[in-house]
Amino acid sequence: MNPSLILKIVAVLWAIWGIVHVFAGAATITFALSGEISTAIGGIADAVSGDKLDQSYPNALAGILSQHGFNLLWFGLVTLIGSFWVWKQKWLAVGLAALVGGLADLGYFLFLDLGGYVNFIPGTIMTLISGSALILSLIAYRKRGFKTPLPQ
Repeated sequence: MNPSLILKIVAVLWAIWGIVHVFAGAATITFALSGEISTAIGGIADAVSGDKLDQSYPNALAGILSQHGFNLLWFGLVTLIGSFWVWKQKWLAVGLAALVGGLADLGYFLFLDLGGYVNFIPGTIMTLISGSALILSLIAYRKRGFKTPLPQ
């Protein structure tokens, strides 16, 4: 498989990941600011029983969740916009999407997936999508055949 085709697959993977995270961020902010804290938390930690989440929370948690939602939104937006440039084989965009999406999902994997707080769908699927995009990006980089150490 040539690097051009691999990067088109990577672009689609990052676009899917980006769209999901833009919507997740917007939903988290919306629920947090409307006072539906347990719904916002349940949207993130969907493997946790709803009765465990249905309780009184300090007002500051709405701000914390909104900030988390904002981060999800901008991670998703940067990665989604980057996916357009990945499609066009711009190596800077490949690196940016890998850095933003990859690090965002690394934290998710470490603290939510491994913690057992999320269901396989949609959360772990998104981790698999970002991991696949990262691995395919590395394969495309290795196959590109250029001798320069940094991508153009």
